[in-house]
Amino acid sequence: MSEPIDTLATRIDALLPQTQCEQCGFHGCRPYAEAIARGEAPINRCPPGGAAGIAKLAALLDQPALALDPAHGVEKPRTLARIVEADCIGCTKCIQACPVDAIVGAAKLMHTVLIDDCTGCELCVPACPVDCIVLEPMPLAWAEDADRAAAARLHFQRREARLARERAAHEAELAARKAAVDAAATPSNPVLAALARARAKKQGTPE
Repeated sequence: MSEPIDTLATRIDALLPQTQCEQCGFHGCRPYAEAIARGEAPINRCPPGGAAGIAKLAALLDQPALALDPAHGVEKPRTLARIVEADCIGCTKCIQACPVDAIVGAAKLMHTVLIDDCTGCELCVPACPVDCIVLEPMPLAWAEDADRAAAARLHFQRREARLARERAAHEAELAARKAAVDAAATPSNPVLAALARARAKKQGTPE
């Protein structure tokens, strides 16, 4: 009996670095793991995992190891982001880009990176309009720490859940506003009905 896709995806996801960098072409490590489990994506699209990560996936799936696909990046030492605080303009774009909520700050106020939570995804770098984010080497022990990877996975999941709630609340608010506008525009609205009668009476036409 073949292993359920969800279970296999969980095992694959456990081998991924949890940078949530999207270099693989998917929105985070879990979606990439699910695509691999379904046979819809190859195992060689994760630059942060590198050759070692590909070898682990190959062993798990009983597949031949592949060279990293250069279309998705190159293998290099993992990094941590740091904001040059004197140059930060408080635009919040890096906060919005961070997949694990590792950047804190507020509009027009200085931002800072929570180093312990940073995965080195580098998504904040192109988001910054004033180039005030620099990348510094991540300690090798951190890059290979399973507990850090698990924490990054949890932070990503919590952020995704929060964004989903915010989208749902925004959509509900828009729907309520539309319903209110539609209700106000219907003839059954007593105020509009009274105005219509007044206009009809003034024009000498039947209601």
